[in-house]
Amino acid sequence: MVALPLRALTLRQLQCFSVLVEEGHFGRAARRLAITQPALSNAIKQMEKLLGAELLTRSTHRLELTPVGAEVLARTDFLVHTFEVALRDIESTVQRGQAYVRVGVIPSASARVAAAAADFLQQRGEVELAWRDAPSTVLLAELRSGQLDMAVAAITEPPGGLECIDLFRDPLVLVVRRDHALAAAGEARWEAIGSERLVLFESGSMPALGDPARAQFAQGAQPYRVSYSETLYALVRSGQALGLMPQLYTSSLRDPELAVVPLSAPRIERRVVLAYLPGPMRNVAAQELIGFLRERLPQA
Repeated sequence: MVALPLRALTLRQLQCFSVLVEEGHFGRAARRLAITQPALSNAIKQMEKLLGAELLTRSTHRLELTPVGAEVLARTDFLVHTFEVALRDIESTVQRGQAYVRVGVIPSASARVAAAAADFLQQRGEVELAWRDAPSTVLLAELRSGQLDMAVAAITEPPGGLECIDLFRDPLVLVVRRDHALAAAGEARWEAIGSERLVLFESGSMPALGDPARAQFAQGAQPYRVSYSETLYALVRSGQALGLMPQLYTSSLRDPELAVVPLSAPRIERRVVLAYLPGPMRNVAAQELIGFLRERLPQA
């Protein structure tokens, strides 16, 4: 049973706390919430009084969460996001007669997921999908906070607090110039990289997968680290590096100057999973889409 004082907490107070932490400034948060600064300050004080704990430490220049405040914020954000999505659900249902489902996807898997989702919409109908593309770490964080219903993400270890369905494995490959000696080999061992410089993504699963393998097998200079595949391909095309990336990224590569070379000994893979929060789904359409993607994506 929830303590009686906590039952007096209002959604508006939770929204005030969430927005204030996000903005980090009373003035900006008050403007965004369309209230005065004294009203915002009072809402936070009332929330702290009901909880019996300090949520924020205030100084002249910044606000900082207390340890209790950080724990409360995670749950507050989940409630606030869930409420906002519920309003979108109601709006979508009333105005357009459609369910509303939020899907997150890593960019490298977007073609597969979009194609499968199109088939789902053709069969199911009456569903509005909202799309979010971002690195896996971002998608999983937004899933936990209630901003997404599901996410197709790449992982190297099980993410805490989420249900995961294994879809397929995505091995690391080399991208080389067509005139490079490795292009003719058809497959390369890690030792074949030798002293050549690599270029790889600086975020996502690559630091966890690529860095240990490079350190163990390759002897070249520290790799270039980039954010986008276009930059990676440009560095390979200019002869400055060999590209190291998940194979899924290369599915749309149509460049006569570049070749994709599978890496073996060892074969290093990332797990691509369909993740969602445990417990009851927010709506039936989200449940049905998870079941559809579970069956369709491993076959793609």
